Amino acid sequence: MSKTFMDKIRGQSLEEVLYQCRETYEDTHFPTVKEWRASGGKVLGHFQVFFPAEIAHAAGMLPLNLHGANVQPDQADSRFGSYLCSTIKTTLEIALSEQVVLDAFITHPICDAARNLGAIFGRNFDYPCEILYLPQNPNSASSIDYLAGEYGRLKRLVQKITGTEVSDDALRNSIGVFNRNRELLRELYDIKRESPEKIAAEDAYALMAMAGRMPREDHNELMEYALPMIHAVDAKREDRIRVVYEGSFCEQLPFDMVRMIGRSAYVVDDDFLIGLRWILSDIAQGEEPLTDMARAYIEDSSYSPVQHDLRKRKEDMLIARIRHARGEAAIVTAAKMCEPGLEEQVAYIYGLEKANIPFFVSEFEENQTSFSDLELQLETFMENLLFV
Repeated sequence: MSKTFMDKIRGQSLEEVLYQCRETYEDTHFPTVKEWRASGGKVLGHFQVFFPAEIAHAAGMLPLNLHGANVQPDQADSRFGSYLCSTIKTTLEIALSEQVVLDAFITHPICDAARNLGAIFGRNFDYPCEILYLPQNPNSASSIDYLAGEYGRLKRLVQKITGTEVSDDALRNSIGVFNRNRELLRELYDIKRESPEKIAAEDAYALMAMAGRMPREDHNELMEYALPMIHAVDAKREDRIRVVYEGSFCEQLPFDMVRMIGRSAYVVDDDFLIGLRWILSDIAQGEEPLTDMARAYIEDSSYSPVQHDLRKRKEDMLIARIRHARGEAAIVTAAKMCEPGLEEQVAYIYGLEKANIPFFVSEFEENQTSFSDLELQLETFMENLLFV
């Protein structure tokens, strides 16, 4: 019998743990999901950016964060027009090719392509494929009640799929599990800010990203095991610029690009997979868990180009993130063909120029394989900051 992911990391060195995280995250056959299915579990796949995973967890499902993969969209290309972002196509591709098998799929109306992804999934698969409508106007007095209603609709869906009643106690238990996970992720990012020499950018990314690929209890165990070893790393800090990365809220950078940026600078904060850290502090575990979750989304959440909250001017939030991380510069990118990301670049650039913060602007695509030109440009940018 083959070892499970958690079997492979228990009792291992930090180097081996991080290696297993990198290898497993980059494996486009989703081995941790296959482990879950082999044990009889059901899987709910959800698209970026944010998803209330506690609801699926409370029903006994694995909430799987789907954001494409480094695969060629050979089958998916025939279902889409040409001028769409890569992650939409590869998310469908891994399902069509059965690299991942789902029991439900949920998407969000964060852009035209993502909104239509649910219908395209629905035409190709027999399982439920739905849209979760997060509030378009979080500033409305009715936004919390509206979102709690949407969460209730999602709860009824997962109950139907699993045949398991999702009680308030089950929801409160799941909120506790995810609160612990968010706390551990905050600790990882504290290390990135305070001691970035202790963990490479790609290792921190892979360690965090595994949260969306495995049961959250297991990820809590993984983090609780790895974080003390990261704290104990004795590494000399190098003369590198401290940068904050912005632009990977939905489509994710190629893993090699994360590694390349980490060679050129210390990435002390970022918006990688921001949905995993969207809620900024613990969610209350009160009498009405769905309302508690909805309130946290509206009142205690991060920012991204796909949420339009008048209290969260994107450029101001980015500058606040840079100040908090003591960043010396920003890297601002957008996925090719991503309208929200490309539009927000204008606001980010305006805000950074006004705040007199140096910045580097670029684009990327998840299947990109060559970074030599980009690395040269980035190194030149960093050298100018170091030596001017």
